[in-house]
Amino acid sequence: MQEARAIVRAGANVKRCLSFARFAATSTAMAKPDLKAAREERLAARLRENLRRRKAQARQQNESDAALPKPDAGG
Repeated sequence: MQEARAIVRAGANVKRCLSFARFAATSTAMAKPDLKAAREERLAARLRENLRRRKAQARQQNESDAALPKPDAGG
């Protein structure tokens, strides 16, 4: 016996919106590394910004502490 083969070409009787889903699924699978890289870049930028902000706050705190009079140790 011979195997049955499809008579019509691939995708001929498929709705247009359904045939697009197949291509969209492959493009999103390829886009995931790009999304991950973009996310990592955003997180790295936020971490740098947070570090700069915290350093500025620490400098400001040190300046305000230096401006305060020191208490006498003798009492």
